Order: sequence, then C-alpha cells, then structure tokens
Amino acid sequence: MVLGRDRRDVAMGALSIWHWLIVLVVVVILFGGGGKLSQLMGDVGKGLKSFKRNVKDEDKEGEERLTDTASGRKSEDL
Repeated sequence: MVLGRDRRDVAMGALSIWHWLIVLVVVVILFGGGGKLSQLMGDVGKGLKSFKRNVKDEDKEGEERLTDTASGRKSEDL
C-alpha cells in the first residue's frame, strides 16, 4: 500500500490518461513521417536563435536609452 493514497487510486499496471497521451504523442512523432521530426527540431532551433538575438537587441536598445537619458538627450530627439 502506498502511503497517503487510497487503494482505489493506485492500480498496479494501470495507465492514466496522461500516460496514454504521452504514448500517443510519441507514436505520432515517430510514425508521422520521415523528415518531420528533424524539420521540427530545426524549426525549434531557429526559433531559439531568433529569440536570443531579439533579447540581445532589446538589451542594447535599453542600454542606449539609459545612456541617452543620462546625457540629457530625450528619446524624441533621436
């Protein structure tokens, strides 16, 4: 018996809906097509690179704004 759980909650060998959903996703990914998995991973990699680049650009713009306001220039003057 598992502590803190009722015997009705834990059936040995039974899978919950979450287990079946995970199995279904894995099967669809594996058997859904030949190049789809590699294409999906490539798209995820491109998205991460784009996200990192945009975060760096925003950081640079924020630093420029701080420098401009510290020197007395307003953002409207730029």
